[in-house]
Amino acid sequence: MSSMDGRTRGRVDGKVIIVTGAASGLGLADARRLVEEGAQVVMTDIDDRGADLAADLGAVFVHQDVADEASWPALMTQVESTFGRLDGLVNNAGIAPIATIESLTTDVWRKTMAIHLDGTFFGCRAAIPLMRTSGGGSIVNMSSTAALIGLASYLAYSTAKGGIRAMTKSIAIHCRQEGLGIRCNSIHPGSISTPMVHHALKELVGVDLMAEEDPEQTRRAMGIGEPLDVANMVLFLASDESKHMTGAELVIDNGDTVV
Repeated sequence: MSSMDGRTRGRVDGKVIIVTGAASGLGLADARRLVEEGAQVVMTDIDDRGADLAADLGAVFVHQDVADEASWPALMTQVESTFGRLDGLVNNAGIAPIATIESLTTDVWRKTMAIHLDGTFFGCRAAIPLMRTSGGGSIVNMSSTAALIGLASYLAYSTAKGGIRAMTKSIAIHCRQEGLGIRCNSIHPGSISTPMVHHALKELVGVDLMAEEDPEQTRRAMGIGEPLDVANMVLFLASDESKHMTGAELVIDNGDTVV
């Protein structure tokens, strides 16, 4: 799409969007796609390798532990002072420990809940006031198909993602009732080619995807998606194209939860 000055405008041109867990995997793909379409992106992560990645993309990097409550008001203050507004938040940061109900430790359970549930809660709570003064916005919470079907080997992860699913709907209803102009939707990826999934394949089924002679061919043969599949959905939800969507759960799994 072109503007009156002849410059090509992106689908999220000029929007200020935060992406957490953006130093790798889905978060990095999300940040890259949003930048490509004109957004000013703030990438956060505990992994400081994100700083170089952000510089390459033309984004801003902030070191952040999403489970640290105090980090969120500080982040919003920085975003407001730098950009003057906030239009989008992608709560993507997460971990996926492999453990069943019998093997899961209390410490790992609590860490998983802290990153996923606390982090998403803190993020939404902190972002809404700034989005309100900015005239509205879009919150995208990264859930999983594990929230829909449950995974025996990922008890904590499945539970946390189920909580994010419910939290998203509650926030969506609140924002609509209050007339805030803020939408909140969740995305539910299935198996996507990320470091998290590569680890799961190696540990659970003995497939080292990246060691394959042609990892892309193996990925496609196994029906595993690519990060861009999710990033394109994030872009849609962050853009005004999805202005009538809130409280939705969008599944990206090649039909795995259908059969």
